[in-house]
Amino acid sequence: MVFIKRLSILFFLIFLNHVKSQSIYLKALGENVSNTKVIDSIGYINSFDNYLSLETELNTIKTKLTRSGYIDTVIDSISKQNDSLVTAHFFLGQKIKRIKITHSTDFNIELLNFIDHKKDHNTFELDITQLESALNTLNSKIAEQGDPFTTLQLVNITKQDSDLISADLKIVSNQKRRIDKIIVKGYENFPQSFIKRFLKLRTNKTFNLNDIKDKIELIEDLRFAKKIKDPEVLFTKDSTTLYIYVEKTRTNNFDGFLGFGTNENTNKIEFDGYLDLRLINNLNYGETLNLFYKSDEIDQQTFRVDTDLPYLFGSPLGLQVGLNIFRKDTTFSNAKQYAKLNYQINAQHRIAAGINTISSTNLLEDDTVILNDFTSNYYTLNYTFTKPQFYDPLFPINFWFQLSSGFGNRENNLGTQNQSVYNLDTYKIFNFNPKNSVYTRLNGAVLNSNDYLDNELFRFGGINSIRGFEENSLVANLYGVLNTEYRYRLSNGIYIHSVLDAAYFENKITDTKQKLFGFGFGLGLLTNAGLFRLNYSSGKSENRPFRLSDSKVHVSLTATF
Repeated sequence: MVFIKRLSILFFLIFLNHVKSQSIYLKALGENVSNTKVIDSIGYINSFDNYLSLETELNTIKTKLTRSGYIDTVIDSISKQNDSLVTAHFFLGQKIKRIKITHSTDFNIELLNFIDHKKDHNTFELDITQLESALNTLNSKIAEQGDPFTTLQLVNITKQDSDLISADLKIVSNQKRRIDKIIVKGYENFPQSFIKRFLKLRTNKTFNLNDIKDKIELIEDLRFAKKIKDPEVLFTKDSTTLYIYVEKTRTNNFDGFLGFGTNENTNKIEFDGYLDLRLINNLNYGETLNLFYKSDEIDQQTFRVDTDLPYLFGSPLGLQVGLNIFRKDTTFSNAKQYAKLNYQINAQHRIAAGINTISSTNLLEDDTVILNDFTSNYYTLNYTFTKPQFYDPLFPINFWFQLSSGFGNRENNLGTQNQSVYNLDTYKIFNFNPKNSVYTRLNGAVLNSNDYLDNELFRFGGINSIRGFEENSLVANLYGVLNTEYRYRLSNGIYIHSVLDAAYFENKITDTKQKLFGFGFGLGLLTNAGLFRLNYSSGKSENRPFRLSDSKVHVSLTATF
């Protein structure tokens, strides 16, 4: 009888499909008023352009009702009231609220922790409305254990009482899969150490597609590569091959600026500037080489070169070595050598330990109490946190935090002095909307010692410190600088910003404690040659009035190649 009824409905729909109509309306009814309200509550489309779409919606309604617990739902009849109205009568039956599922003894019951259930020995009970999502969750978790082709089936379905049914859980599994081979497409020379150490993808590991996708997203945190598309997997009878699609990006950059201002003593315009070259991943090992040179208006020269070699010989450790030479006119010259072993915890966190050696030479004829040849040796610890936003060419780093410390001693002809040094450099961009953001940076250092030499103190000031002051014109054993900018984007490649800086420093040699302030504005322009920046700023101390003659103009261009 049921078969004849379904067959008649089928012929009726086929007949309707050959009838032309401008618009068709559907009214779905249950076997009583209460069940009609149930149908209305699940919602359904009631207007159609043709009868094929109406037929699809009827099946959708039936599926929704079944998932809601009306497992006996059938389309009882369909009738055409007039040229534009079709009435469908559904039989819902008694609603089933719960289902009790029996599993085998070898079923991993820990998987049940991921679903909402009631457990009793070798069974678990679910709300019937949660059945589909619960089975999908269990299936996904089983697949994560290395069997992506596992399917779950409910067999021996039996009605226990008016609102409860029972079933047996059948798990149809395939052989467990492991990653046998990893192939990079697009950038075939992608550093293998980064696959193993940075992405943490290894062969002979249990295959878990969701975990693999999460790890591939880490490529976006690399400066020298980006993901082209999602990974793909090739399954054969006895192997699993993972394909990663990566593209090499341009990351080398050349930075420099030209600054000019009026000399307070001579009232003449003086120029200063620097060159900063960074080469990244040119040898396809993820390595970085930095070369820096600066000459400023108060006759100071700085030369610095360092290299960062990640995952040395495929190990989890990286090596950073460098040389820094600073010369103060004809007064003194400092040479600093350093080496650090780095450990990359994950894409954002890195720790390091190393040694620093500083050798200073007094260029004057006589040694003094505050200017003397010395040698310092420190053991250092370092922590770095980086949160990139490489999708933004103007501001590629959103958050940077670096804290370092050193413990050692200084030796000269006056004896040995135990010392410690601490450095902090951090900045954060607060993005309020696509056009408005605020940049804040805090930079500072402190040298702890019983006595001090002028040629071992920190030197700061200038475009990369407190703006409006001459480069490295401020000398301190303790200092802190706060930089702030309000940034407004005129377009994707142009922005303007304010300059509001504040600083505090102490110099125990001169018994100085002072507050400093910097004010100004700037412009950034992304061109084909690189990022062009123009800054106008003026600095003042708390005891000195603001003067336009002290203003500094800085022009820089950062080119990427």
